[in-house]
Amino acid sequence: MTAGTVRRLLALPLLAGLLTGCGIRATEVPTDFGAAPSRVPCSLTRSDLSTQSSHGVPVQVFLLCGSSLVTVDRTVRVPEGTADARHRVIVAQGLLDQLAASPSPAERAAGYATYVPGGLSVTGPGPKDPEDALRLSGGPARLTSYALAQLVCTLSDSAATEGDGSVILGGPGSGPLRRYECTDDVRSRPGSSQPPSSEVRAG
Repeated sequence: MTAGTVRRLLALPLLAGLLTGCGIRATEVPTDFGAAPSRVPCSLTRSDLSTQSSHGVPVQVFLLCGSSLVTVDRTVRVPEGTADARHRVIVAQGLLDQLAASPSPAERAAGYATYVPGGLSVTGPGPKDPEDALRLSGGPARLTSYALAQLVCTLSDSAATEGDGSVILGGPGSGPLRRYECTDDVRSRPGSSQPPSSEVRAG
């Protein structure tokens, strides 16, 4: 065997190693992280929003999403020619019904929820109440902090009240009234921040 033949034989393993190193080795680390999220939390598409609309007065209600309150669009039916006092009560009852209704499938998929119980009704002021007072069939103090925050923030920013960020609420009959406020803390932390309130004296 000549010296040239020996050198060629020794070079073969080195060349094979270099060729093998140029390939891409399969990794043993799993790379399947599941399907990509189909929806951003607390975000509704335009088509989702359009399914919520119907004939009536456009309104907004506060639902819980994540750890804060978020507005969603709704409508409330109000007969034409309704007197102002009755108009306020109809709007308030419509808002209450919308809050108590289950969120749509699209809203649930986006993380929206409501804690307002069904069966609540609302009436206007009693004989000695301020004219912008609203009385619930169940006392506000009996609601959970989430439900009360939803109710106060929804009503205080609607045609059912004076639109000053507060609402006067009471239970049935002639029980005490309180003025509740919807603050930034209530909207951002409805579970831990009760709506600030103050006593309202009957006339």
